[in-house]
Amino acid sequence: MVDASIRLPPVRHRRAPARWRWTLAVTAVAVAAASAGLELVGWQDGPPLLRASFVGARAVPDVRLEASPAPAAPAAAAAPVARVGPIDVPADSYAPEEIVELGTLEIPKLGVRARLMHGVTLRNIDYGPSHWPGTAMPGQAGNVVIAGHRVTHSRPFRNIDQLGTGDEVALTVQGEQATYRVSSSFVVTPDRTDIANPTATPTLTLFACHPPGSARQRYVVRADLVNPPAV
Repeated sequence: MVDASIRLPPVRHRRAPARWRWTLAVTAVAVAAASAGLELVGWQDGPPLLRASFVGARAVPDVRLEASPAPAAPAAAAAPVARVGPIDVPADSYAPEEIVELGTLEIPKLGVRARLMHGVTLRNIDYGPSHWPGTAMPGQAGNVVIAGHRVTHSRPFRNIDQLGTGDEVALTVQGEQATYRVSSSFVVTPDRTDIANPTATPTLTLFACHPPGSARQRYVVRADLVNPPAV
């Protein structure tokens, strides 16, 4: 039993030296600041090791969050220039040219039914009678000009010189048929490219080398549209 008359000295808590108190205070402030900074960069979302790597890290702007500049608008395509009249014939008869099939050409008198191509070089004419680009399209106002072979490939114009007044030639493009009746025929020299010039009335011009097997001349057949479009 403890004698109440005996008084124990009061317990005294030792205070840390001043230099340690100052160090602890600075440390507490640093930890608080670091915690606040980590809140801004995703402290709570990242894994522990990743969070630890942010301590003391230098703040760097996240360039991935910057808006990308809007792409420049493409330049407007230039409007195609309308051309009146046939295109020029290149010096090279096999000059580069897209191979295009327009439809069909039929000449009942000659028993001809051939593919109708679109081009001015032999790249197209070798496949069948070919529409001269820049001239009128079948059934339209103007001069529809078509060239074909007489002695090579399928020889669709072999007997073109046998066509007479009133014989018919039918051109079908995209399901639409245009029928022409022969009105005249004549022979010209190769330099007479004026046979392809525009005409005031709906006309069809067929031409091929003449005589067969020679390129000295051109045999030309002219025909008029049976049902011309209303003006």
